[in-house]
Amino acid sequence: MKETVRAYDRDAQAYAARTAAMPASVRADMEHLATQLGSGARVLEIGSGGGRDALLMEELGLVVRRTDVTPGFVALLRGAGHPCDLLDPLVDDLASPGGPYDAVWANASLLHVDRDDLPTVLTRIARVTRPGGLLRASFKEGDGEGWSTHGTISGPRHFTYWRAPDLEVVAAGAGWTDVVVRQGLEGDRGETWLELSAARDGVSA
Repeated sequence: MKETVRAYDRDAQAYAARTAAMPASVRADMEHLATQLGSGARVLEIGSGGGRDALLMEELGLVVRRTDVTPGFVALLRGAGHPCDLLDPLVDDLASPGGPYDAVWANASLLHVDRDDLPTVLTRIARVTRPGGLLRASFKEGDGEGWSTHGTISGPRHFTYWRAPDLEVVAAGAGWTDVVVRQGLEGDRGETWLELSAARDGVSA
């Protein structure tokens, strides 16, 4: 994870510029989430990156706690006038300030978490989500793990790839219910993505 963080840190501004456009699938998922939650709901964002998703969530009436493990992204967002916490979801305090949360949004961020650590991360996220709260997270589909250098990030980044059945088992074991993983969502490099939806305490996602 440290090498991946350094890679993002070196090219944070370039990455933010490249990912400024909102994919239609992400927008649709976020609009659906906002409808489910209602105006004023509190969302913990894991991996705010360049800040694109949080801006739309706020436009939709949600209250977002921005966080990222990469200092460069935190500095970028703070420089733009947005509070943002430097936070590693594996070890840092997720609850304060703002918890328990109505939802957790982790778009293309938990795919960097080691396979053995993801159950711990999802369990920690569940503990700071209110009963009936929702989770949205996205992962790259595939087998194993590996390093990749592509796009605007010049350094290598580590990715953990998942299959839908395995991801469903991990999420269910971490305290989430009504777990659904959508498959077959194609990215801009021909890769396929998995979108995880889940709820706390049996409330349908």
